[in-house]
Amino acid sequence: MSKSKKTEKISDSEWKIMHFLWEKNRASANETVEAVCPENDWTPQTVRTLLTRLVDKGILKVEKERGKEKEHLNCVYTPLYSRKQCVRVHGESFLQRVFAGNTSELLVHFVQEGDLTPEQIKKLRRLLEELPDD
Repeated sequence: MSKSKKTEKISDSEWKIMHFLWEKNRASANETVEAVCPENDWTPQTVRTLLTRLVDKGILKVEKERGKEKEHLNCVYTPLYSRKQCVRVHGESFLQRVFAGNTSELLVHFVQEGDLTPEQIKKLRRLLEELPDD
């Protein structure tokens, strides 16, 4: 995933749509509406607008498929990028915007402000110990 201006501007609402689609791998507009509307207090039209925006940004692919009633076509959405790819691009953008690219400041902030479990602390220690001593 390249760092295009479009992919760096996924809104908070669009992220909610993406989390659902990454979990499902692909879903119809109706399935997305049914899953996302109740937890966000959105209208079906809001979800459909967000899906269209994500297609326009090149984050989702849409295909028209015949539904159970053969006369209806359903729009089915599939993520074009993995969660990891999107997080990498948006994480770098966030790091630049908020911490001026300083990774250690970001880590210190989240360790101090986060509510880490003992297991998460152990994992973080292991990761830090595995880093080379350059």
